[in-house]
Amino acid sequence: MTRTSARSVSIAPDHNQPTLSKGQKAFNTLIKQIEKRRASLSAWEEFAPAFQQKYVNELLPQTQKMQHLRARMAHLLDEQSNQKRITQTERRTLSAVIVDLAARCLGEEDSDELKALYNRHSGSDYDDERASELDEMKSMLETVLGVELDDIDMNSPDEVLDRLQAHIEQDDAAQAAEHQARQAQNAQKKKTAKQMAAETRREEEEAQLSRSIREVYRKLASALHPDRESDAEERKRKTALMQRVNEAYSKSNLLRLLELQLELEHIDQNALDNLSEDRLKHYNKILKEQVGELDDEIMFVEMAFKERYGLDPMAPITPKKVMHGLTEDVFMLQEQIGSLEYDLVEFQDLGTLKAWLKIRRR
Repeated sequence: MTRTSARSVSIAPDHNQPTLSKGQKAFNTLIKQIEKRRASLSAWEEFAPAFQQKYVNELLPQTQKMQHLRARMAHLLDEQSNQKRITQTERRTLSAVIVDLAARCLGEEDSDELKALYNRHSGSDYDDERASELDEMKSMLETVLGVELDDIDMNSPDEVLDRLQAHIEQDDAAQAAEHQARQAQNAQKKKTAKQMAAETRREEEEAQLSRSIREVYRKLASALHPDRESDAEERKRKTALMQRVNEAYSKSNLLRLLELQLELEHIDQNALDNLSEDRLKHYNKILKEQVGELDDEIMFVEMAFKERYGLDPMAPITPKKVMHGLTEDVFMLQEQIGSLEYDLVEFQDLGTLKAWLKIRRR
């Protein structure tokens, strides 16, 4: 027996009620919001492998090639800077270019040869400058966080991020404990009749929300229980469906449970269209919470993606946008590589190099 394809859940107007009620409109709106967020999560899930493949196969090799060419150019310009025909002004310009190239390379990987070039042409020490920068960054973090970071390795981005995350979690835990303490203190105070009534209503509402989900689950579980099926193939099918039902119930996923009811024809469109306002009120609250949970899940997926590929943590992203950005990065690198390869050949001629330096100084 083949599985019935999933059907979209929505409330439709009919000849008896051509206009949807406020609760019905809210129900449909929430369903659309959930479907939109589901589509977004699916898009990220499908997109990630393609991006990873392009990143590894195209961007990384080009980045490594660019790194190698910059190092070659730094060494070539260093050799040319020692030529007798090079003036002091030209030598200063060359030194500035060499320092920039060496610094870019050293930002990606350590190299004693490039450090020696940097030190000679900058008149300073790369390791000392880097240590000073890291000390300033460390001091800034200590000021912002209000903690001592004496033993942290600022050269390790992962260690810095782990320490920041630990501090944030510690701060969140402290705030949560403080909030609980205030709640406990407030609970000890004598409650007014109005407060007690509001608390009772809230507890009843939460219980009703739980009952609403449990009721849908119970109907599905009763119809699908595999142990009641004698046919092996049908028992296998019901076991798979029951797993989907259990997963949806464990996550309080009302929409998925309703979709399964429609899929299995346990409810029809007429039953959806005639849900009571009280039932709609409970359903809408559950669906609204589900929208919030999906928003959190999308935010987590996007943050993890940004961290993995070194993207701006504050910039809004979509799969289409980041793939376009990756394609542009690869194209720009190819252009820069072509230009650098050409210059490496041309700058071996001192006359050509001097002409380029003259243009650069303008």
